[in-house]
Amino acid sequence: MMTMEEFYAAKSRTVIGSLTFTAEDIIRFATDFDPQPFHLDAEAARHSLFGGLCASGWHTCAGWMQCFVKFWRNEQRRLAAEGLKAPNLGPSPGFRDLKWLKPVYADDTVTYFVTFLESRSLASKPGWRVNTILCEGENQHGEAVIRFESKVIEFV
Repeated sequence: MMTMEEFYAAKSRTVIGSLTFTAEDIIRFATDFDPQPFHLDAEAARHSLFGGLCASGWHTCAGWMQCFVKFWRNEQRRLAAEGLKAPNLGPSPGFRDLKWLKPVYADDTVTYFVTFLESRSLASKPGWRVNTILCEGENQHGEAVIRFESKVIEFV
């Protein structure tokens, strides 16, 4: 079985997908998860420090995960077609250094990236590894809007 480290060894920063944040999506997400005026009401947002309706940072994080899951499913199929078994990825034991670098406004399109950073074996679980990845997003102008490091468990 190929390890995550071997899988990403030949790659650097990889595009995992893009997501356009419509006003309707921003308001729907914010209504359920982050009901602050600058995420809920365009007029209130215009008078806020953001100057316009913008997505919750948590929404931009969820967008990264949405794109990654779709990307990984496609990678699993691609590897299988090449006769290779993709690593089994499990949950994340956490992340660090989450930064919302720039607001994501209504109708912005964010392109998300992943970069493999490192991998280490778990002594307590033979065959299991903890991989560290850099997760990023840029708006349609190439401006960084989100960045964080995440851990991902790879298991047999």
